[in-house]
Amino acid sequence: MVQAWSGREVRALRESQRLSIREFAQRIGVSERMVSRWEAGGANIRPRPINQEGLDSLLAAASDDEKSRFAARLETLLSPGATSEPEAIRNGPTPLPSTELRPQQHGANAFLAKRAEGPDVLAMQAFRSADRQVGGGHLYAAVVKYLHTQVGPRLFGGDSVVEDPAVFTAAAGLTEMAGWMAHDAGRDDRAYSHFLRAFHLSKAGQDRQLGVHVLASLSHLAHHRVDPHDAIRFAQAGQDALAEGPRNPELAARLLAMKARGRAALGDDQETRVLLGQAEAALGGSQEEAPSDWVSHFDRGSLASEAARCMQHLGKPAEAQKHAQLILELRPSNRTRSHAFGQLFLITSLIEQGETDEACRVTRDVIDSSQSLGSQLVVQQLREINDQLSPYADSPTVNETRQLLADTMRQRTWLQQWIASDAFEAQATPR
Repeated sequence: MVQAWSGREVRALRESQRLSIREFAQRIGVSERMVSRWEAGGANIRPRPINQEGLDSLLAAASDDEKSRFAARLETLLSPGATSEPEAIRNGPTPLPSTELRPQQHGANAFLAKRAEGPDVLAMQAFRSADRQVGGGHLYAAVVKYLHTQVGPRLFGGDSVVEDPAVFTAAAGLTEMAGWMAHDAGRDDRAYSHFLRAFHLSKAGQDRQLGVHVLASLSHLAHHRVDPHDAIRFAQAGQDALAEGPRNPELAARLLAMKARGRAALGDDQETRVLLGQAEAALGGSQEEAPSDWVSHFDRGSLASEAARCMQHLGKPAEAQKHAQLILELRPSNRTRSHAFGQLFLITSLIEQGETDEACRVTRDVIDSSQSLGSQLVVQQLREINDQLSPYADSPTVNETRQLLADTMRQRTWLQQWIASDAFEAQATPR
């Protein structure tokens, strides 16, 4: 574990991972100029605390070979004539346990909701509204560009220390949003980097709610990567942090729902239902602090979505269908993406119950209603539905629907090609 990063340790870490300055800067979330300045300053320059945390995380995630190279490279960079050398490494880096994932407290003000004001919150609200309509694939590059051109310079553009927590909170909130958009675009590797970065920024911004919210986002991503144990760990870390302050019903319900999904993925029917019941009860609780503007709402429709996923994991299609129908009741059609996911849950549950004609009808509806969505997650689920319908291909209705799905897949391959292209990388890369 590095006790205090200097430019010397930064250079050793970058070279141990065999990254260019540009690639390394991307992983930390700073400019190439910043990394060059650190390395040029050597032992005489110290990155800011928020960047120290980012470097800690990068080292913790390194492979054993990279850690060995880091230790060896750092030893060669130490001045032979130095009278006192910093203890750069002790006992080796370890994965982040839940206790390290708890947002730091900065006095009594840490429990106060940070009311967002100014152009950053307006940008966040605009991006969030558009995201509901067109999906993250269309908006990811725009959010990243805003972070690098509008927020980044206020954090890293000068030599003075940033003291305004609101700047870090804005950076955290928008970085977390970028993570969700990357996830929606099918880039979970990038989504994880954004979420982890957002968590560290939220600590500097002193927005406890946002920090807990990001832990729930990390839990969701772990579920998507089929790692229920890690998902439960992140959710528990969020619950631990939330227990230290005023009650927040929506965050409490979301964390309980994340744990329920974990238990469902592990086949624990009873505990899943207990946790879903607790989540529903939590939503009815009282709010003891003003909600953070940077935290998206978790309501009955959100809980119904998580419950549908749980029932799918448990192999309960009839119950999954009830929750999917509730989503459609609670989500208006102008909430394009969430409405589409409700339809997709419904289609899957109908197929599993042998109701293929109704499943085909809803499939045609969701194809029409989701045409404007730049969501790789929706495209992926449509492909899975096509596969689920294959055993019923003798049915004329099913055959026609599968042909429509195949045509839709061909029309929407532009999304996959764009995400994998250099154009996507170039739009998302800081200049």
